[in-house]
Amino acid sequence: MVKLVLIRHGESVWNKLNEFTGWVDVPLSKLGIKQAISAGKKLEKTKIRFDSIYTSELVRAHQTLFHILEQFNFENIVYHVDDPYLEKMTKHKMNIKELPIYKTIAFNERHYGDLQGQNKDEMRKQYGLEKVELWRRSYDIKPPHGESLKDTLERVLPYFKKFVLTDLKNKKNVMIVAHGNSLRGITKHLEKISNKDIPHYEIPLGIPIIYDLDSKMKIKSKSVLDSKCKL
Repeated sequence: MVKLVLIRHGESVWNKLNEFTGWVDVPLSKLGIKQAISAGKKLEKTKIRFDSIYTSELVRAHQTLFHILEQFNFENIVYHVDDPYLEKMTKHKMNIKELPIYKTIAFNERHYGDLQGQNKDEMRKQYGLEKVELWRRSYDIKPPHGESLKDTLERVLPYFKKFVLTDLKNKKNVMIVAHGNSLRGITKHLEKISNKDIPHYEIPLGIPIIYDLDSKMKIKSKSVLDSKCKL
């Protein structure tokens, strides 16, 4: 069996302010940093050794991944695959073991369009509770100039199937650090969750979810590592 670990980034400063974030590049809050460190410590205790890592292009996911990797005693060098200097070093056959980290826009959070940067409670006052909840919790209804959950999943899944599933089928352990809605797409595919149920499926901030998958990519077990933190 191989392992797939999914981690939603820790709390961002806009999560804390109850604002729609989407593709706006905001950093982690103090609590978010603590959540990421705690997640890394929990993962390190599992003794899982990863062969590839995937993340979005947004800084809150990168920060989360950085703090997670800080907790591991890696013998290999961690690098981004688009770093020409380290790629040149490997070509010279130096004694370097590679742990590639792939950044992709495909795993970005759902784009909330005109709602981005707006307070959720203020938007409920402006547009009405029913309409805002429809934008947030329906499967295929878009906020103004934004993506529906369906749009997000259609962006996530082709990349996941082409690259991540290929790694898993090649017996590589994979970690993905991304966002609530992009991870919903992966979870929907793995767990065969219906279109009706997936908008209400919650993925907690900063808590690793571990899947054991067999050779046919069927789930043999699933575990959630609690990583509660206090400021």
